[in-house]
Amino acid sequence: MNTAIRRIAISTGGGDAPGLNAVIHAIVKAAHQRQWECFGIREGFNGILRPDRYPQDGIVPLSIQMVEQISHLGGTILGTTNHGNPLRYPTTLPDGSVQECDRTPDIHRALQAHQIDALVCIGRDGTLTIANALHEQGLRVIGVPKTIDNDLDKTFTTFGFDTAVAFATECVDRLHSTASAHQRIMVVEVMGRYAGWIALHSGLASHAHAILLPEIPYDHAKLSNFLIAREQAGHHYSIVLAAEGATTIQGQREVLQAAGTGYVERLGGIGEQLAHRLQASTGKEARAVVLGHLLRGGSPTAFDRVSALRFGAAAVRALEQDMSGVMVALAFPNVNYVPLAEVAGRMKAVPADSDTLQTARDLGICLGD
Repeated sequence: MNTAIRRIAISTGGGDAPGLNAVIHAIVKAAHQRQWECFGIREGFNGILRPDRYPQDGIVPLSIQMVEQISHLGGTILGTTNHGNPLRYPTTLPDGSVQECDRTPDIHRALQAHQIDALVCIGRDGTLTIANALHEQGLRVIGVPKTIDNDLDKTFTTFGFDTAVAFATECVDRLHSTASAHQRIMVVEVMGRYAGWIALHSGLASHAHAILLPEIPYDHAKLSNFLIAREQAGHHYSIVLAAEGATTIQGQREVLQAAGTGYVERLGGIGEQLAHRLQASTGKEARAVVLGHLLRGGSPTAFDRVSALRFGAAAVRALEQDMSGVMVALAFPNVNYVPLAEVAGRMKAVPADSDTLQTARDLGICLGD
C-alpha cells in the first residue's frame, strides 16, 4: 500500500455524460479499500474558484454511503461546468474590464488546506489539459476520459458514447414510422462538434438514409439529388442524420454563439437550416428534430457503467502505483495508461479509411460527398 496517500479529491468538468456517477462510485469504493479518504470538488473547479457559490465549502467529503446507489444515475452528484478554465479564468478588474488570469495557484492552496494528496480529474480535452498543467506544476493528478462524442485520442472509447448512440438510435427508429406516414424528409441533429462518431454509429444502426459528419464536407446539391432520386425510386420519405458540426464543401457550419472570454464556440442549428434548404431544393416537406442534450441525460447503458467503473478503479490503482500525469484509457479489451501530455488538446476524428464509413457506403447511405 502507498503510505504517501491519505486523501484524494475528484473533479468532474465539462459537459455531463452518462457514467460520471459510476466513476465517482468506483473511485470512492476503491479508495476506501485502501483506507484513503475521498473528497469531491463542486462544479469542476468552481468549488474552489467560486467561494461565493459555496460559502460553507466547495470541497466536500464523499462517503461510501453517499455513492452506494449512484452508478445508474445520469449527471454527476458533484455538478459540473464547461465555463471558467482556471488556466485562463475570466476575472473582472477594478476598472470593469475582464482579463483572463491563471487561477491554478488557488487550486493548489485549497487542496493543501484540505490536506489533499492527489487529484482525479474526469473530463474531456479541456479538463485533461488543465489536469496536465496541474501535474506539471507538481500536483499528483490522474485523468479519466469523459465525452459522449467519443473524440478523445488514445482511448478506444469513452463512457457515455454507448448510451448516446443507443438513445439516438431509438429516436431515429421511432422517426421512421412518422416520416413514412407523412412522406417527409426528417433531419435529425445530434451532438458532435468536430467528430461524427455519434452520427455515424447511430445513423448506421437506425438505417438513416444520409449521414453528415464534420470529417466529410457535404455538397448540398449532391444530398438533394440523392433524396430526389429516392423519391423517384418510390421511397417517399427520408431520414438525414447530421452532426452539429457538419460542414459544407464551402466550409460553412452553423454557429449558435461565437467564442468569447471564458466560453468556447457553440455549434448548432444545422437541423433547422438544412431542413429549410432541403424543402426548397427537393420540393418535399422537411422537418427537423434536435436531440441535443437529451443525448447526455438518462441512465448509462450496462457497457458504459462497466467502462466507468473500470476507469474509476484504474485511476485509484494508478495513484497506488505512484503514477501521475497519466490518463486512464481503454486499449480494448484492457485498460491502460497514457501520458496526459499526449492527450491534451488532441482530437480523435472518424478516420477516412474507417471500415464503419465503408459499411455506410456499401449500404447505399449518402455521406454528402
